[in-house]
Amino acid sequence: MQTKYQMSESLRLGIFLTLSGGFQDAYSYICRGKVFVNAQTGNIVLLGQNLAEGDYKKAVTYLFPLLSFVGGAYLCQRIKLMSRSKSKLHWRQFVLLMEIFLLFCAGLLSSRYNTLANMMLSFVCAMQVVAFGKFHNNTYATTMCIGNLKSATTLLCHYHITKEVVSGKTSLCYFFIIFVFFLGAVSGAIAARYLHLHSIWIPIIFLSIAFSLMFQEET
Repeated sequence: MQTKYQMSESLRLGIFLTLSGGFQDAYSYICRGKVFVNAQTGNIVLLGQNLAEGDYKKAVTYLFPLLSFVGGAYLCQRIKLMSRSKSKLHWRQFVLLMEIFLLFCAGLLSSRYNTLANMMLSFVCAMQVVAFGKFHNNTYATTMCIGNLKSATTLLCHYHITKEVVSGKTSLCYFFIIFVFFLGAVSGAIAARYLHLHSIWIPIIFLSIAFSLMFQEET
């Protein structure tokens, strides 16, 4: 008997979210002052480096997106805990609508407001991390690769030793999601070359598809 999953935990939906995640990270680095809006580890390192060098103005450009990420994660968790099951929209759909709105606003900002744009993008990524963390009962990240890479490699090792088919298939799924993130980053870099600051509107298409898919209850 084939296992059914909620659409919010389907790999199909995860593909579009991951494309958006890879795109946003490439966009923020290329178009918005070499700031990472997804993986905050890089921002923490660069924040510390600039503080140590006494460049406090530059340090702020990494501090604000970091704080915005915290705020996004907090708000998303509150939305989750306060959601009502009888609502017409699933709480995750409401999160996607917020993401789409913020991406649209970020694309309207000129390069003078890079810090504000990066704060919006970090907020979006944090909400996505909290709202969409599981696909087919496995923990995935749609906005970064380190956790997925760890899981893919350890499961591959487990498969080689135990020959368990499930471990091998799950490992391939993780590697596939990593590849999708890579494709998102490549598309982000190409789009930035031609559309510049407005290229951030392309992930709105990915998120809109994900939003539409969630009207299907199971997959």
